[in-house]
Amino acid sequence: MLRIRPFRRLWVVTGVAALGDWLGLLATATFASAQVSGDAAKGLAFGSVIAVRLLPALVLGPVAGVLADRFDRRYTMVICDLLRFVLFASIPIVALFSESAGLTVGWAATATFLIETITLLWIPAKEAAVPNLIPRSRLETANQLTLITTYGLTPVFAGLSIAALDRILRSGNTTPPEWAEASNLALYFNSLSRLAMALVVYFGIKEISGRIHGAKEHGQSMLRQFVEGWKYVGSTPLVRGLVFGILGAFAGGGVVIGTAQFFARSLSAGDAAFYLLFGTLFVGLGAGIGLGPAVVRDLSRRRWFGMSIVLAGGSVLLLSVAIHLAMAVFGALLVGAGAGMAFLSGVTLLGGEVGDQVRGRVFAFVQTAVRVVLMLAIAVSSSLVGLGGSWEVSTVSISSTRVLLLIAGVASILTGISAFRQMDDKPGVPVLADLWGSIRGRPLSAGEEVVGAGTFVVFEGGEGAGKSTQVNALAEALRAERREVVVTREPGGTEVGQRIRALVLGKHSELSPRAEALLYAADRADHVATVVRPALTRGAVVVSDRYVDSSLAYQGAGRTLPVDEVSWLSSWATGGLRPDLVVLLDVPPEVGLARAARRGAADRLESESVSFHERVRYAFLDLAASDPKRYLVLDATRPPEEITAAVLERVGEILPEAPPHHHEPSEAFKTIVEVDLERRPS
Repeated sequence: MLRIRPFRRLWVVTGVAALGDWLGLLATATFASAQVSGDAAKGLAFGSVIAVRLLPALVLGPVAGVLADRFDRRYTMVICDLLRFVLFASIPIVALFSESAGLTVGWAATATFLIETITLLWIPAKEAAVPNLIPRSRLETANQLTLITTYGLTPVFAGLSIAALDRILRSGNTTPPEWAEASNLALYFNSLSRLAMALVVYFGIKEISGRIHGAKEHGQSMLRQFVEGWKYVGSTPLVRGLVFGILGAFAGGGVVIGTAQFFARSLSAGDAAFYLLFGTLFVGLGAGIGLGPAVVRDLSRRRWFGMSIVLAGGSVLLLSVAIHLAMAVFGALLVGAGAGMAFLSGVTLLGGEVGDQVRGRVFAFVQTAVRVVLMLAIAVSSSLVGLGGSWEVSTVSISSTRVLLLIAGVASILTGISAFRQMDDKPGVPVLADLWGSIRGRPLSAGEEVVGAGTFVVFEGGEGAGKSTQVNALAEALRAERREVVVTREPGGTEVGQRIRALVLGKHSELSPRAEALLYAADRADHVATVVRPALTRGAVVVSDRYVDSSLAYQGAGRTLPVDEVSWLSSWATGGLRPDLVVLLDVPPEVGLARAARRGAADRLESESVSFHERVRYAFLDLAASDPKRYLVLDATRPPEEITAAVLERVGEILPEAPPHHHEPSEAFKTIVEVDLERRPS
């Protein structure tokens, strides 16, 4: 992306602008706080200056958008930067010549209001320029790069720069003159950076010139964006979960920023610790945005979103009990990482899930809401913590800072859990196991889906166990109760499956173990999609001769392939569909193979060694032992009638009550959905 010269220059301008914004935010707030004495007054001064930054967007959003749409973009950016150059420089200059702290704080708030108003003109001009500087196919990458710069790198540089200045100026136990205070120098630097940006844009990026024609979503007022956004958010559960989750994550981050100055004091640290925590938070934010996708890889973005918010909330809780600066720095890093990953995954999901006709309004709402929530959380939390002070409980000092962090952490965790429950697209799949599988490159399959009122019964066992006999006996008994029954098998339950069956069971087929496993998975995917799931959806009883356990036993234990890989492959092929009951007909290999031999020529699997079939048998038994509630293990050497009676008794426990007027499917329908099992040895 940076090889494209116009975009590279604009990216540099944007980075400097973001650095200036964060320097201005920190410098003006700490500058105002330094003009008064007392924790309550400092907290109110710090929070009020930040709160002022919200007013222009709330009040002047429509006017700013209209003006930005009507003027040349390059001249708009240049004029805005020149005005901000003057306003930022005026804040410390007024303080030098004013003897009233109230006047100084008042002008800082007024200048901040004007700067934010001008920024409302600068932002849409810049945003409109990006698509014209780069290919459309690379717009997403460009936006991610800008996002990392704006929320990850420049806040860190801003915090570290002020912290370094403060430490240098106060080294040797000397107090610098008023004009050389760290916040004043930061404001001077911010002012000069605006002048430099104006020159770069005017002389170096002429491609920006042009006007935006037509109404644009970013030209709407914040109030209108909120109203239209809330209408859509309120009527769409997924989007509602996404939006509230993103806002919850940034609210938690805002509370951390707002309380950091007082939190640093509770750790017996100074202003340098505050800037360190501030910078660390945004290091985490940048790391979450930049590295998160590479870490979680193919994890469901819906799950990643909810888990990221819970991570951010839990990290805020960690901050509330931190007793050392190192512990606090680690907590701030995790808060930023969680918020960054939630923001990135949430925006990605919004882009994929929201319809094109409302996408612009929803994105405008999200961007505006994030800005408001972050600034409001900083302002309110800093004001409250300044008023709250601290108190003693059983000789333990408890500050309002820690209480506020505790409340924010709990609220963020609840927000994340709520979002996760609304959006989880893999119910039934363990969350942590899915995350670990994704990190390793093998995410777990989709979760169990609600597929209707049907019942899924599977018969498993070694060769010659008598599965076909019991499948047919169960089907006849259920049809006598006027139930719809679909009898099928694996492999070979579909037209595609018949071809795969010829490959995997043909005696002269030469297949590697992995190729065999893949063919069985392909058969299973087609079988579930075209036969099993549709039948369950309409409420039928599906009785299958073999399913996933056969792959785990034959390809896993028999072929000695890694069982977890075979399990993941089968689960992915079936979309996580699990049977309601697995009937395991257990038979010693010698007995079963002898039965199969009496029925004709052995197929490819029946021709394997006795030790192979021993491994298969014990694999089946191990699977049954791991989930006894879902398995019925029967001795297949018993008379068939006894086995049938035991199967009917257990199946009767899981079947819903038969409908009184349910009609038997026609013979033609049976021919379509069933497989002729009599031709296949059991």
